[in-house]
Amino acid sequence: MRCWMYFNRYKEWIGMRQVEQVVITGMGVISPLGNSVDSFWERLAGGQSGVSRIESFDTARFKTKIAGAVRGFDAEALFGRKEARRMDRFCQFAMAAAGEAWEDAGLQKEQINGERLGVYVGSGVGGLQTLIDQAGVLRDRGPERVSPTLVPMIISNMAAALISMKFGALGPTMSPVTACSIGNTSIGEAFRLIRGGGADIVIAGGAEAALSEISLASFGNATALSSCNDDPAAASRPFDAGRDGFVMAEGSGIVILESLAHAKRRGARIYAEVLGYGASSDAYHMVATHPDGDGAYRAMKLALAEADLHPEQVDVISAHATSTEIGDRSETLAIKRLFGAHAYRVPVTANKSMTGHLLGASSAVEAIALVKSLQNGLIPPTINYETPDPDCDLDCVPNEARRAELNVGMSNSFGFGGHNAVIALKKYSGEERR
Repeated sequence: MRCWMYFNRYKEWIGMRQVEQVVITGMGVISPLGNSVDSFWERLAGGQSGVSRIESFDTARFKTKIAGAVRGFDAEALFGRKEARRMDRFCQFAMAAAGEAWEDAGLQKEQINGERLGVYVGSGVGGLQTLIDQAGVLRDRGPERVSPTLVPMIISNMAAALISMKFGALGPTMSPVTACSIGNTSIGEAFRLIRGGGADIVIAGGAEAALSEISLASFGNATALSSCNDDPAAASRPFDAGRDGFVMAEGSGIVILESLAHAKRRGARIYAEVLGYGASSDAYHMVATHPDGDGAYRAMKLALAEADLHPEQVDVISAHATSTEIGDRSETLAIKRLFGAHAYRVPVTANKSMTGHLLGASSAVEAIALVKSLQNGLIPPTINYETPDPDCDLDCVPNEARRAELNVGMSNSFGFGGHNAVIALKKYSGEERR
């Protein structure tokens, strides 16, 4: 009897507890379109492609010879030679993007409580190139020459760990691994942590640097990649009837999430509010999405429910849209199922037409693009849209950016294994919700 009394009191306390509003106060990007938020957004809004021929290794024997590579990135200039050599490329990207986001948010370590600062940053593949390089050392030079830093350099949680060390984050630090939905998973779970009072600030996002011979060969042999080698900029073509696969890419997207109360106390500039998060599993196949988009539908539905939004209130959708035949079709079906007639009125944009697919970093970078879109009232185009696909008959903002009144946006992300993560964002109005 006493147990039930305490349980009922606990439920009452939970019901009375204030739910924190969560806002975005800083952003950082490393991408094929630029190594800062401003350069990335300028090229994205301008409909420019970041896809080009691969130059980092010989592609003569490969079916696909193109990718969205990060260019002009100098890790030694950013971190120093010694420190750069101790980080795999995915960690370098994450650290650089986190640094930009931290500075953008105007944060200073001595002015925040480190125990209330968390890091949720993941990577799907981790330090793949470091593993390949050290496997070569083992084969050619023997076990005595294998680097003692191999393991800490390849494990996927190291980006989150290094960020926590850099900025003195003593709160929860996690590295979600949900394949290509990592960015939204990280942002969504961080949103829930702050909303529930578990942290004041969380550095959240994803990073990936998997452009290597072995990954290109594997994806190519699985016939998942575009082979439009003669015209790299036209290779990624979501929703177009002539699409022939996705384009691998690399980079990092990091956002600073903060409780509204904490952001206001320190006079922070606020970009947008996170309203809702939905996660689901297809429970269907190792790599293929559910053909009718059931998992995607449920994740979108959950995100809108948590945000207390009706489908008609969504002004723009940032689609996962990788440029694969089945993936684009199933996402279209999921949007139609949830949005009904509004599915034909809401603009659906596909950033991957320009960036390529950044794998575990993709949805974090796309979340930043959505924030910029809400801020500027501008929807980036889906480029390379030439031949309509009757199975993908939504308004995909073809080829040219579009001005629009934007208040609420939704960003979709889906990953191998059937992981689905969706976030709903709102342009910050300066008003507190009750």
